[in-house]
Amino acid sequence: MTLDIDRLRAETPGTRNRIHLNNAGAALMPAPVYEAVKDHFDLELAIGGYEAHARARAAFERTYDAIAELINCDRREIALVENATVGWQMAFHGMQFTPGDRILTAEAEYAANVIAYLQVAKQTGVKIDFVPSDESGQMDVAALDSMIDDRVKLISVTHVPTNGGLINPAVEIGRIARKHDIPYLLDACQSVGQIPVDVAKIGCDMLSVTGRKYLRGPRGTGFLYVRSDFMDKLEPPFLDMHGAEWTSMDGYEMRPDARRFENWEFNVSGVIGLGVAVDYLLDLGIEETSARLCTLAATAREKLAQVPGISVRDIGARKGGIVTFDHASKSAEEIKAHLATHNINVSVTGLSSTRFDLEKRGIEAMVRASFHYYNTEEEIDRLCAGLKDL
Repeated sequence: MTLDIDRLRAETPGTRNRIHLNNAGAALMPAPVYEAVKDHFDLELAIGGYEAHARARAAFERTYDAIAELINCDRREIALVENATVGWQMAFHGMQFTPGDRILTAEAEYAANVIAYLQVAKQTGVKIDFVPSDESGQMDVAALDSMIDDRVKLISVTHVPTNGGLINPAVEIGRIARKHDIPYLLDACQSVGQIPVDVAKIGCDMLSVTGRKYLRGPRGTGFLYVRSDFMDKLEPPFLDMHGAEWTSMDGYEMRPDARRFENWEFNVSGVIGLGVAVDYLLDLGIEETSARLCTLAATAREKLAQVPGISVRDIGARKGGIVTFDHASKSAEEIKAHLATHNINVSVTGLSSTRFDLEKRGIEAMVRASFHYYNTEEEIDRLCAGLKDL
């Protein structure tokens, strides 16, 4: 289908007065998502939280089905959680590590994940190994294959890193993981909603996602996917009476599905809003929306490279909707503040977010402009114009 950009922008009130290029931070919600969240809050106000949840049960449960359709899995493999970090940590800390075990990860791995690796290494003696990047900047799949031995207990990779357009080769990594029968955890925080993600094709055992970024859902929402035949190999780091049933004075039984990774209390309005956001994307078509936002980003790279003083810093054989750049004499924070005076939202990605990659490249900080399908080429021109008068 052809995207009706005028209609989509009309349904996105945030585009009226600002140029929003911080979609990798939090995208603008479409009006139907906002209305769904607001309507449920109104219902809670009128009849009470538990009563509203009971009345909205169908909409709440629809979120599991919508997510399952989007990433090609069974609804029983989905756990709804507060954000991608919670989902990722429920999976990662559900693994059992012993001294001498190895975790393989990418050079552009996100800081939150690396900190968790380092914490577990400190606690258990596990060893963290960074797989080299190839000449394009993505994880070198051949190097990954050569680094595997019987001590490798996990391959854990950020699909789309926070610091640029790079898209790591998730499917090829999955083939290596399956070949060696090694658990594979994919941080898809930036990729689901930005590009098509099919967990069956990727072959990952676990995948974590947030709602607020490219899915255009509310903040405080996310989900964890766990492959059904891998589920019993994980022990949730904590359980409550939602994830398990107290079956005897000294015994409990976990739920048979991924909801064992959830907890009792939910932001019900947020979950409903997330489901509406996923359905909104499904109606538009992820292939169409992804093609548009990736094309916008590619156009931005070309035009930014022509602005005096600007250097585009994106790496990777395949690039997505995130564009990073810096300036010969102005800091990333100065550029962000300057663009804000032009009503342009961007963000800054720095050394502490992806230290291994940025130290290797000798970069302290970059401006990050992240595009969505509701952005326009005219907005790219305004971005470049704003940079020319630094």
